[in-house]
Order: sequence, then structure tokens, then C-alpha cells
Amino acid sequence: MKINRLQRDLFRHLLLELEKAGVTPERLLSQSGLREGLESVSGQPVFSETNTLLRLETAVELAGDPTLVLRLGQQIGIESYGTFGFALMSCANLRESIELLLRYGKVFFEPTWESQDHDGGLLLRLNLTRGTQTQQQLVAELSFSQLSFIGSSLYRGRIEGAQIHFKFAKPASASSYRSMLNAEVAFDAEHNQLFLPGHVLDTAVKTANISDHVVFYQQCEEMLFGLASVEKTTTAVRQLLIQSAGDFLNITQVAMRLHVSERTLRRRLAAESTSFRSTFEEIRDLLAREYLAKTDLTVAETVSYTHLTLPTIYSV
Repeated sequence: MKINRLQRDLFRHLLLELEKAGVTPERLLSQSGLREGLESVSGQPVFSETNTLLRLETAVELAGDPTLVLRLGQQIGIESYGTFGFALMSCANLRESIELLLRYGKVFFEPTWESQDHDGGLLLRLNLTRGTQTQQQLVAELSFSQLSFIGSSLYRGRIEGAQIHFKFAKPASASSYRSMLNAEVAFDAEHNQLFLPGHVLDTAVKTANISDHVVFYQQCEEMLFGLASVEKTTTAVRQLLIQSAGDFLNITQVAMRLHVSERTLRRRLAAESTSFRSTFEEIRDLLAREYLAKTDLTVAETVSYTHLTLPTIYSV
């Protein structure tokens, strides 16, 4: 797992669950033997990536609740995924959501996923390479619980025909898996994976928004290729322009958002071998191509939407 908002939110909820079971954060740390590597988020401790698996295993042991991780996955909303979550919300259908997960999931969290065609449908397989068998089981439970919970919020409930396969043996609490994961569940499988029949892949996302999707898709692209460094003025300008697509900010407004003068903004962009004009045209052209590719807008409508008549947008 990567250290990000998603992980912080997961462990914040984990500590709340442990509190209900009478387990304090101090006891968790003492029992796991890992007191180092903690930060503070809203007054609560957050685990470093190195110790995540051990602390998760220890938490289940202390709570004495084999369904703890399954329940934990049902408590993390899509907002915890930030830009990636908004991109998922704006997808047109389940198929597009899966494509997004496969391409950008590695930017936001671990473990990663892979897919393959199977029996007229799709297998979505979880790549687990770290930790003991017990720890991998917990991560698999958490991952599929989250997948089920987020899926239910996006696709209006149960996806008919969905099957979840776990590698581990059938547990004593197996009866709770089906109801909590909202799918058929099998154990002792070769892989930890989700099977989706072909007919459900076009299931519509209830919050689909094509214009928003173009913006969030591009933000994911920026992150995927390491362009989201806040130290770079060009990247900051790109992000502001992407976010204001359809009613683009001008150079004065961008400078104000970055808390610098227009002169300073131009100087910093020049030091990075670019200018506001060229950066603006780059984003305008990129969004125009995305709209043409991903919407039913005509060229004329795309030109109008992305404000291709630009003399008043920037001054040099």
C-alpha cells in the first residue's frame, strides 16, 4: 500500500473499529512490536508502509473478529481515492471503470490488478507478492471488500453474476462473505480474483459525466507520468488550466491562484523553457482531442466548448 489519503483513512477507521472492541492504539503498537514510523493525522497515528501488513494482522488478532477487515473495507468512501475516485465516478460504465483501474490504480494504491478475458467475461486478478499467507489473505479481503463497496455506490447495487475467488481455505465465517461482498464467493481458488460476465460490463455508472471524466482522466495521466510535482510552475499551470476547462483562467487569474505576479509567473515559465501561451495551447489542444475522442460533440461544438478563440485568454 502506498502512503496516501486512502491509507490514512483506512487506518483511521481501523483504529475506530479497535476502539469499539476495547483495543487502544497503544496496545496495538505494543503487540505488533512496531512503535516506530508513526505520523499524526488529526491526532491519530498512521502506519508507515513497511509495517502495514503486520499491524493489520495484529489488529485482527486483538479484536478477535475474523470479519474485521471485510467490515473495514465497507467504511471507506470513494472520496478517499481523491482524483482517481472522481475519475471513477465520471466513467460511463463498468468496462471504462475497469480500464481506469488497470491503467491508473498503481499510481494511487497497492497491490495492483491485471485482467484477462475468460468465458465470455473478464477476470480481474489481484497481484499479491508481499507478506505472509495470512497477511495476503487480509489484503485480499480488504481489496475485494473495497471493490464491492465502491462498485455498489457506482452501479446501483449488486452486479449480477459477479464471482469472487479467494486462494485461502474456506473460513469458519464463510457465511458472512457473500452478504458482505455482495457476490458469489468461492475459496481454495488458484488466484484471488473477480469474475465479471460479459453482459454486465456495459452497466452504467450512475454518476457518469463525460465532460468531468475528460478532466479527471487527464489529471490521472499527469500523475501517471510524474507531471504532478508541485515544485514545477509549468505543472501547476497545467493543472489549473485543466481544472478550469470550458471557462479557462487567464494569465492574471492563474498568477493570482499561484500567489505570484504575472511578471514572476512569466519568468518562472521562461526558466522552464515555456510560456503561458504555449502551455495554454497545449492544454487546449489536448482537451479538444479528448473531447472529440470521448464524446459525441462535433468539431464545431468542441471548438466552442474549449474556447479555441483565445486572444483575450492570455497576454504576452
